[in-house]
Amino acid sequence: MRAVFTVLGLVVVLAVVGVLAKKQLSAGVAPPVAGVAGGPGGAAATPQQQVQQFQKAAEAAMQQARPMPDDAK
Repeated sequence: MRAVFTVLGLVVVLAVVGVLAKKQLSAGVAPPVAGVAGGPGGAAATPQQQVQQFQKAAEAAMQQARPMPDDAK
């Protein structure tokens, strides 16, 4: 009987998560985030612009030199 309630609980949780995910995806864009282009007071960035911003940030992070330890010679 405990297994039935466990499975039923998991199904309910998955249904709730599915409904919430569907609502988020149907909105079309992510909510504006402070520090991102178009943050508070500006237009929200489109998903394509967000991907481009992430790619640029990742490339910039990859170009930075790795800090060397103090004891390296």
